[in-house]
Parts: sequence; C-alpha cells; structure tokens
Amino acid sequence: MGWTENFVMQNASQFELRLAQSPQDIRGAGRLRYRVFVEELGGNGPDVDHSARIERDVFDAHTDQLILVDPRRDPEAGDHVIGVYRLMRTEQYQRLGRYYSDTEYDLSSLLASGRKLLELGRSCVDPAYRGSTAMFQLWQGLAGYVAEHEIEILFGVASFHGTDPDALAQPLSHLYHAHLAPADLRPKARSYQRMDLLAKEAVDRPAAMKAVPSLIKAYLRLGGVVGDGAYIDAAFNTVDVCLVLDTARMSTKHRDLYTKPRP
Repeated sequence: MGWTENFVMQNASQFELRLAQSPQDIRGAGRLRYRVFVEELGGNGPDVDHSARIERDVFDAHTDQLILVDPRRDPEAGDHVIGVYRLMRTEQYQRLGRYYSDTEYDLSSLLASGRKLLELGRSCVDPAYRGSTAMFQLWQGLAGYVAEHEIEILFGVASFHGTDPDALAQPLSHLYHAHLAPADLRPKARSYQRMDLLAKEAVDRPAAMKAVPSLIKAYLRLGGVVGDGAYIDAAFNTVDVCLVLDTARMSTKHRDLYTKPRP
C-alpha cells in the first residue's frame, strides 16, 4: 500500500502525522480550520457550519487532508487535530475540473506545463502549538507525499491578514520585485490587485520581510516564487498571493531543510 492509503508517522514529540480518513479526523480537521480561519481570522463561506464550528467547502470531498494529531487530545471531542494541509493532485483536479485557486488566479501557465501539480491549501496550526515543531513536521509529511506521487510543481494561495493592500505595500512590493515567478509558471490574479505598489528602491527589505507571514517565508526559503498580482478575498478577510514551487529548482540544501529529521 502506498503513502496515501497507509501512512502514519509518530515522532519523538508524540505527535502523529497521517491523512484524514476517519470521521473523527475529518471533523477534527474542520474544527481546527474553523478555529483558525473563522474565529481567529474572521473568515466565512457558504458551507461553513457555525453550529458545529466546522470550516469546510466543496473541495474537501475531492482532496486529501494531511493532519498532525496530538493523541493526548480526545478525538471524540474533535480537537485532536493540531495541524492541517489540504492537498489536491492532478488526478483529483481532473475528476473535479477545477482547483480552489482557479477562483482567484488564472492557472493557464501551470496547466500548460504538462507537469504533475499539487495544490496546497487550508494550511494551519493550532495557536497553542505555534512556535513548536508542528509546522516542520507537516512539511516533512508533505515532502513524503510529494515523493510518493512524483509531484513536480506545488502551488497555492497564501494569505496576509486584512484586506487593505496599501497597508501591505512593503511586503507585496518586495515579493513582486524579488520573487516574481518566471513567465512560463506565472499565474495571474483574476481580480487584479497590483503588487508593485512601491518602486524597488523604495522597499525596506528588513521591514518588508518582517511583515511576510511565516508560511510564505518558508516557501521563499525553498525557492518559491509568486504569481502576478494579489487577490483581495473579502470572505476570508485576507489579501492573497499565489505561491509556486518548482521542485526541480530546489537545491539539495533547501530540500534537506524540510526532509531530514531534526536532532
């Protein structure tokens, strides 16, 4: 059996990493997403179940959810899931006919590449576990999933909190000037919000990077790049950018950051 069907990893910290398959795991993932995207960030959506405190949408039935579990928490209470990554492979996309990112970005360049794609989404970690190794462990699991399915390009939208692009002029401009995707792998925002709000010489790089969310920084360290234009997602109270990571362009040093176990 392959990774997708039968993968469980338990490490020294006693967290478990697996794909959500049981009703308890699926519910736990939805409850974590609700705590982060709805309660913490102020998001909403037509399929959100506020009474059960579950964040979900139509894509969940066509994707895998990589989850990090604290087995000390009761799965029946639905709060045992402390980290989530939602994953959609090319085969899953072909069955559904669209990616989540399609609603925000024109993905023609990625689709025309003919390479095996993996869309990443709904990435989050329980606030109580941030600053621990939780995100690193999710990345290790993601690396295993990518290897198992021979993924070549990873992509997905990542968010800044708030919907005022002018307040994000420094980080958005820095991403545009320093990390713009090559033309052949460059998604473009459908409702286009320019990112180059400041000239390159007006960007204060340290201040700009300080304002970049840690997840986006992690992609940049691996060689990630961004699409053309930001997207204002009013429903989720965010300004989004589309990140693209070509595994062929990752150096061995960068791969080792997220695939080798920490001592």
